[in-house]
Amino acid sequence: MYTNNEQASSERELTVREKIQYSLLGVLVLGGAVMLGRTIVKKATSNNEQRKTYTEGNTATYAKQIKMAFDNDGWWGTDKDVLRQVVRVIPSKGEFRKVMTSYQKLYGRNLLADMQGELKTTEYNEILAIISTKPEHGEETVNEVTAEKLQSWAKRARAAFEISYGPFPGTDEPAIRAVFLEIPTQEAYRKMAAVYQSMYGNSFTDDLKSELELWEYAPMMQLISGKPKN
Repeated sequence: MYTNNEQASSERELTVREKIQYSLLGVLVLGGAVMLGRTIVKKATSNNEQRKTYTEGNTATYAKQIKMAFDNDGWWGTDKDVLRQVVRVIPSKGEFRKVMTSYQKLYGRNLLADMQGELKTTEYNEILAIISTKPEHGEETVNEVTAEKLQSWAKRARAAFEISYGPFPGTDEPAIRAVFLEIPTQEAYRKMAAVYQSMYGNSFTDDLKSELELWEYAPMMQLISGKPKN
């Protein structure tokens, strides 16, 4: 049997315990509500961004095309050709930063981190080299040959030469082809080769011949010989 004082003390303890339990319950409910609210906001943001992807050539569409290249229709690996093409058509560094923001809104992930996880180091460096030659804002002049473009082409070619597949060295022929397609003239090609030699100390032609099979080298060089001289 409790005395009156013991019973009053027990009731006070129970009241304190209940208060603590109610407080914890309130924190849990509030925390759950906050998380639910964030989830709803993220979902609404993603849905709003998704509606923008129906228009060709805007930042949300670029972001979605990049993600689709990563997913590669469910096949293992990334569709590098599609990824390269999407990045090439993004007109400026400023626009690419907007694509990164849109990608975050759509998928809740960092674009460059996902890109780094999807690509080999040489492939990632190639994508960065493509972005580095773009103007800060506005449209780039396709046929304008700048020092930055020459260096970018040289870096991308070098990255294509240095790719490896597990323990086996290889060559990324589509990456080389992409560079050759971008080079507007035979004179620009000669300048790029000179920049390559100054950067890496090797003859570009010699490295190209050593990386390609005989039946690959001639068609690749036809891409250059078919361009205007200047």
